[in-house]
Amino acid sequence: MIYVKTPLTREIREAVALTWGVTEEGEGERLHGGEESAAYRLDGHVIRVGPAWRAAAESEWCHSIARHAAAALPEAVAPLPTAEGATVIVVDGRPISCWPYVEGAWPDSDIPAQRAAGARLLARLHRSLAGFRPGPRPVPAFQESGLYGDAPQDAAELADPDLDRWLAAFHAEHPVRHPLHGDYYTGNTLARDGRIVAVLDWDETFVGAPELELAAAALEWGDDLAGPSEEFVAAYHEAGGTAARLDEESLAQLVRHKLRREYAYFHKGVTHDEEDIEYHRARVELFHRLRP
Repeated sequence: MIYVKTPLTREIREAVALTWGVTEEGEGERLHGGEESAAYRLDGHVIRVGPAWRAAAESEWCHSIARHAAAALPEAVAPLPTAEGATVIVVDGRPISCWPYVEGAWPDSDIPAQRAAGARLLARLHRSLAGFRPGPRPVPAFQESGLYGDAPQDAAELADPDLDRWLAAFHAEHPVRHPLHGDYYTGNTLARDGRIVAVLDWDETFVGAPELELAAAALEWGDDLAGPSEEFVAAYHEAGGTAARLDEESLAQLVRHKLRREYAYFHKGVTHDEEDIEYHRARVELFHRLRP
């Protein structure tokens, strides 16, 4: 993956120092990752520099989900508020936010204990958000396109009217909705000493059926070239997650929705290397293979 190279400019640093009191000599350590936003470690904090096309209102809405989760879930990392209570400032047209730095590394989902820990954390995360009603999202999340039966125009090559009809029927039969993380995979969590200590990056959060996120996470934390992890799903339910139990077809179809959105994202104009292209081909093949 080729990550964005958005710099931590002098103007951003000055605004961050004025707003949050965060200062440090040097350029700041560019943290690994970031397909849209760039993150820098600075004076024990993380400064996230968002893309110019993301409105501050959208980031504020997503941050409200993180802040609500953090009130009940120690692992949920939330942004620091400004003196006025906001969580975003805009510098040179980009949304800037400040977060506490958490030491850790990505967990290894190939280790059964860490996979189960990820599932249990997702269950607790869902419970922490189950009663929160944040109001309409200012801009629909990328994952929402095609979710309720409307054929997504940005993935016409994976057109599947049967999947569209199935998604519409599924949501009619599963009315529970609450905020979801939106991108719950190992790269948005951190582990230390064998324990998951942080859930990060709330940019894709939205209100939806928890079954959707369970299926997507089971794919990401399992063998993503073979299909969703049954062990992940079982550990989630044992921990009391809010999602209803899913039969094999439902799990596969919700995963296929995720894979179709991945396909659309791949073609958004993001720069890819050879490894990305090969991974993309395998995910498209999985989309077809999981078709009931």
